[in-house]
Amino acid sequence: QVQLVESGGGLVQPGGSLALSCAASGFDFRSTAMSWVRQKPGKRLEWVSSITMDGSYLKYANFVKDRFTMSRDKSVNMLYLQLKDLALEDTAMYYCAEGWGIGGNLGRGTQVTVSS
Repeated sequence: QVQLVESGGGLVQPGGSLALSCAASGFDFRSTAMSWVRQKPGKRLEWVSSITMDGSYLKYANFVKDRFTMSRDKSVNMLYLQLKDLALEDTAMYYCAEGWGIGGNLGRGTQVTVSS
């Protein structure tokens, strides 16, 4: 079955950086677009970014504003999200998701907390 395991979250001060990772298994990762989504406490899932199966095209939510960089390594079935210039409003549980956008299988998530 589809397994997505996120890691790399943590507590960081405003302006800080984090590197999130997602290990994928149980499906054809090389032939699947992937996404990052996040969920703030009490809020709905919010799309962050998506990448095509070959990694040639990426799209980011407007709020990213060149602060996040998504990538994938098909040789090891890994998905990445580099976060920089983090702000308080970036505090959320971050999930990697199968497919483009919101709607596919999610992992258990990794918590990103931005606090001074």
